[in-house]
Amino acid sequence: MIRRNIPNALTCGNLLCGCVGVVEAFHNNLLLSCALIGVALIFDFLDGFLARTLKVSSAIGKDLDSLADMVTFGLLPAIIVYQLLMQSIPDLFGIWKAYPAFIIAIFSALRLAKFNNDPRQSDSFIGVPTPANAMLIASLPLIVHTQDEFWKDLIINTNNLLILSAVMSFLLVMEMPMIALKFKNFAWRGNEARFLLIILTVVLLFTLKILAVPAILILYILLSAAENLRKKRA
Repeated sequence: MIRRNIPNALTCGNLLCGCVGVVEAFHNNLLLSCALIGVALIFDFLDGFLARTLKVSSAIGKDLDSLADMVTFGLLPAIIVYQLLMQSIPDLFGIWKAYPAFIIAIFSALRLAKFNNDPRQSDSFIGVPTPANAMLIASLPLIVHTQDEFWKDLIINTNNLLILSAVMSFLLVMEMPMIALKFKNFAWRGNEARFLLIILTVVLLFTLKILAVPAILILYILLSAAENLRKKRA
């Protein structure tokens, strides 16, 4: 009984991070909210890994995972973008411009609903996964806090944030297969794209640090596109 509920307990840890992150984001403690997304990513990886390892996957666990992801990787990133938009708006009469941030939450919900009902997503994803989108958005306040004024001016910009919201919302639901780090075995053959993504991610993190996060997402999309072309030719 305990063994069967270990993955669900980890999923609840993910959800708790999301709930606390939402509260902290509304208090404008964005760095703490971003850190909680990072902790939630660990919970999100472990719950799926242990469910498969312990062979205790269930329909309830799948639904619970999506509900937790909606809060942590859907609603919380939308609130972070909302708060960044509020910082970029010079007067109270323009605060309506911050509301489009919540299209990220809407399209995250659509993405998660598609994932739960799309049989094509057993070995790969269709569209950018919500955790990847959340990771990108969580990097923005960290970049603003740690980098020079150029990056702050680039990110705390109303038009740039609105464009980012629209682009990431599209990428969440686009009909493009994406690489999933789901290994059936650890042989190089058949896993080339997965290993290449992991190796280049490590290299980028060591060289660019927090600036690596946006680069990793671009790399992820490009590698996925290349892998799709390779499969079509094969």
